[in-house]
Amino acid sequence: MSERNPILITGAAGEVGGVSRTMVEMMLEQGYPVRAFVRRDDERAHSLRQAGAEIFVGDLLNVADVTAALKGCRRIYFSMSLSPYYTDAVTLMAAAARAQGDIEVFVNISEFEQGFMTFEKMTVPSEERRSWLGGLVTDWSPQHRAHWIAEQVLDWSGVPTVNVRATIFVENPILTWLTLGPLSNGELRLPFGLQRIAPIAGYDVAEVCVRILVDPAPHVSKSYELTGPELKDMHGFAEDYAAVLRRQISYIPEEVDAWNEAFVASALTEYPHVAEHLKTLTKLIAGGRYDVVTDQLETLLGRRPKTVRWALENNPRLQKVAAD
Repeated sequence: MSERNPILITGAAGEVGGVSRTMVEMMLEQGYPVRAFVRRDDERAHSLRQAGAEIFVGDLLNVADVTAALKGCRRIYFSMSLSPYYTDAVTLMAAAARAQGDIEVFVNISEFEQGFMTFEKMTVPSEERRSWLGGLVTDWSPQHRAHWIAEQVLDWSGVPTVNVRATIFVENPILTWLTLGPLSNGELRLPFGLQRIAPIAGYDVAEVCVRILVDPAPHVSKSYELTGPELKDMHGFAEDYAAVLRRQISYIPEEVDAWNEAFVASALTEYPHVAEHLKTLTKLIAGGRYDVVTDQLETLLGRRPKTVRWALENNPRLQKVAAD
């Protein structure tokens, strides 16, 4: 690949600290040309342009836009906000990539759940699924299924793909803005009992994806399952929030359905697809499906993952609460 071929990054106009946006910044700092696919040419797009990115304004659900954006690019990073049309968008990008024919890598940001969403597990009787998923749900969310289908489509397409399956982000709404009200009152209210998780910093996911895009050959046809550095329960998380917010934080366990209704449903009435995904994710966490840690990020980057505390310290929403 000519070093002057732009690298296509979708979802680039997300909020500060988002994976795509962080990737654009990293790649520009390393001297790589970036074409940032954005939905609107707004202030966020303008800041990327000012940083040196080429901006392409289009719709990921319009195959003409997708094909035009891909022209001249041979390496792709695909990301999109949670959407009922997520699979459509992945399929259109895969079709455009296959039609172009010279793609070196398609880096697909996927989900940690895909590592255990095997065809066999998805097709067993519902009560067996419920037991295996932790007892609180019998199935995955529509967004989980969309990512599963997306991985199948990419496999069938023949486009050289790398699936980056990241566990729960520290920046996930469940751990950040949905909890801000109680945190401001010194309480971490979450429905996870004594379950442990090892969430990952978005920064780390961005760095892994950049590493793959810069040198894709060793990674093609692989799937990586990434977690944070250590498992901890919510009492451990309360200590991290306390350190970042510089105040006493106590963990108050909640009942799952009541918490989902009070914190997820009420905040996301206009976004039912997102709400359904977060409700399912909450139940999977409460059922123990994320009590796992891997060393794959350390193998890829040669360093330990960033800690939860580091990610919270660099989260704009938490910084605002700390300043109040």
